[in-house]
Amino acid sequence: MLSGDRRALARVISKVEREDPEVPEIISELYPHTGGAITVGFTGPPGVGKSSILAKLIQLYRAEEKKIGVVSVDPSSPFSRGAILGDRIRLSDHFLDPGVFIRSMGSRGHLGGLAGGSRLAALAMEAYGCDVVLYETVGVGQGEVEVASAADTVVLAIQPGAGDAVQALKAGVMEIADIFCINKADHPQAKNAKREVRQILEIGHELDPDATVPPILMTRGDTGEGVEELKEEITKHRTYLEESGELEKRRRASLREFVVSWATNRLEKEMQRRLAREDTEIMEQVYRRKLDPISASEKIFREV
Repeated sequence: MLSGDRRALARVISKVEREDPEVPEIISELYPHTGGAITVGFTGPPGVGKSSILAKLIQLYRAEEKKIGVVSVDPSSPFSRGAILGDRIRLSDHFLDPGVFIRSMGSRGHLGGLAGGSRLAALAMEAYGCDVVLYETVGVGQGEVEVASAADTVVLAIQPGAGDAVQALKAGVMEIADIFCINKADHPQAKNAKREVRQILEIGHELDPDATVPPILMTRGDTGEGVEELKEEITKHRTYLEESGELEKRRRASLREFVVSWATNRLEKEMQRRLAREDTEIMEQVYRRKLDPISASEKIFREV
């Protein structure tokens, strides 16, 4: 994989998805070869047109001969292993391109949570030699915040006339987005959506005067209008992160979060296993009021 074998990369990501026992050893070998790629997280509600914007953005990066990796995460589907169909259709122009590697992943109760599997897949893509790694998540909720926070730059795509800005604000995605993208710019409500987002951001700016108001762009995934500008803003944001020292701060916080969430998930799985084994005895005591629920959980926690 490190020498650029696509099939080896596909196999490594499959092992990550299966939670193969070899994964920790593989990750420890490839980890020193990571950290150089530009990572961008795309989030936004379903149907907003993220895949169409991504397809156009990939074209621009490919024109510069950059190698691209795409991790597409769909938390909503426990069966289809992610947004396979959507990506296969919308990103189909790039499927035969050897310089683009696209992988769809479902959450499937991943060991490291939703961000765990996608994060490891992205690390594998970096080690394989991708210059740009794009994360795509469906929906605006806590899982998206988790996945997007793994990226250095976060783009939130919003659809005009759907009240998405308010949903995004509620889910906390507004706070982590570095660039806002109003897609379907030809929609009659597009200018209103831009104004709505600006107002929400300005309220946040009043609460924290040091915060910079992120750029709000108008794009069209079908024609590619505004995507060049989006790429420029991603580059600008990256330059700002490097020059201000913010990149190192972000990466430290992001890695710390990853390590803690991985450990928490390991602990949770172990406790569930222990409880399944000793379930009858402990739960019987709780049921008969001989042991209270908190003491029962403390007992299992101490044992684990």
